[in-house]
Amino acid sequence: MSSLIRRLRGFATLAGLVALVVYTWGLLHLAGAILEAEDGGTGSAPLPPCRGNEQVVHVVDYSVSYLPLSFDCEMQGGGSYPADVIPGYVNPVAVGSALAAVGCAIASAYVAELRLRAGERKGEAT
Repeated sequence: MSSLIRRLRGFATLAGLVALVVYTWGLLHLAGAILEAEDGGTGSAPLPPCRGNEQVVHVVDYSVSYLPLSFDCEMQGGGSYPADVIPGYVNPVAVGSALAAVGCAIASAYVAELRLRAGERKGEAT
């Protein structure tokens, strides 16, 4: 196997692992926010993850999104706003790394196919 193909596959693996680790890190933050929001008792209203915004007095519920990762505070009368529980770099890094992994995997397959076809042409010429 060629050095270029090995490098492309290595970069694809590394980028895929980075995407997985960063996404998992974001999921841990999201899970912590959900646990905090579901915790009843003293100090549970308004929802702790939604605090820090002047609209917190209108919060009645929350919603969660997994692609992209987000924790949204739902307000009385409609509307919502995102709570800052997931670090801002998580979604862009996860998407960028996943795209880089797919791109490198496709590029390695393409290079391997080109080399295979070139080898077959050489075999036919002799």
